[in-house]
Amino acid sequence: MQIGCPKEIKNHEYRVGLTPASVRELTSRGHRVLVQTQAGAAIGLSDEQYVAAGAQIAPDAATVFAQSDMIVKVKEPQPQECAMLREGQILYTYLHLAPDPEQTAALVKSGAICIAYETITGPGGGLPLLAPMSEVAGRMSIQAGAAHLEKSKGGMGVLLGGVPGVAPAQVTIIGAGVVGTHALQMAVGLGARVTVLDKSVDRLRQLDLVFGNRITTLYSNAQSVEESVLAADLVIGGVLIPGAAAPKLVTRDMVSRMKKGAVVVDVAIDQGGCFETSHATTHAEPTFLVDGVVHYCVANMPGAVARTSTFALNNATIGHAVALADKGWRQALKDNAHLKAGLNVAQGRVTYEAVARDLGYDYLAADALLP
Repeated sequence: MQIGCPKEIKNHEYRVGLTPASVRELTSRGHRVLVQTQAGAAIGLSDEQYVAAGAQIAPDAATVFAQSDMIVKVKEPQPQECAMLREGQILYTYLHLAPDPEQTAALVKSGAICIAYETITGPGGGLPLLAPMSEVAGRMSIQAGAAHLEKSKGGMGVLLGGVPGVAPAQVTIIGAGVVGTHALQMAVGLGARVTVLDKSVDRLRQLDLVFGNRITTLYSNAQSVEESVLAADLVIGGVLIPGAAAPKLVTRDMVSRMKKGAVVVDVAIDQGGCFETSHATTHAEPTFLVDGVVHYCVANMPGAVARTSTFALNNATIGHAVALADKGWRQALKDNAHLKAGLNVAQGRVTYEAVARDLGYDYLAADALLP
């Protein structure tokens, strides 16, 4: 199979879909890999390293898309990339379709086979291709929140961990999944007072066993969310419903009553965000103010630590990339129910139920397209 890896073009996105090591995995099995020139240069991966791993170098994205049977990316295709997709071509990347009707329509129109990292499941449960980026984003959320609590960045001027004689900041984390757990680890490590909310009492029990009286755990409901948000200096939104738009757990009214100079970091922004006041931002302009509250809503947070993120992502994605290349998409999905869960759009139909429901498409089960 001819596999293509274009350079990412989203604002301040320096990750790359295939590392030289991943290219070697594919070329050693007889596949051809075409990498756009300078695709990994920003994170120290040179064209020479890709050639040494067996890749060919393409001068531009148009060549990569035109000559490849499968496109491996990191972020969702931008409009000009959607226009280069063709019927039957495999697209293997993050998609986050539920809050993005324009992209969904473009992918449906293309007729391409669109497999989303974020909905591929794992044998032990969870979302193993989303997990490494959620780990990065969770840890980064505390770094970003702490920085934007500084007065020069619009915050109230509070040091997250405080100092002797002065109380530390109060951090509220909504959601105790991968994002929330890694945010919690960082916040506790920096000495903040932390409250974590979740619907799963079992998960809260696990965190209580690990962190004990260093954190407060609360069952998530409208009352506990409101009280915790209003008490917080920093709020992290880490809620996820796989493939679906994120629920709006923090209302505009709550934000209006938060402390002036407080910071919210909406890690759920890829799926539309869990704050009613959120809208996606970029690393170039990461924040905006609503009622005196700083909103950090960067939709590709791990792109800021692109080298770490690229290697962590490739560790998770390469196995399925090899299966798709070796077997073709139909057989690979038929053989692996977890990979099949990643099929979001195929042959002009929406094949992921939550996306179809949220965007008003007729749903076609992936099995209907398999032999």
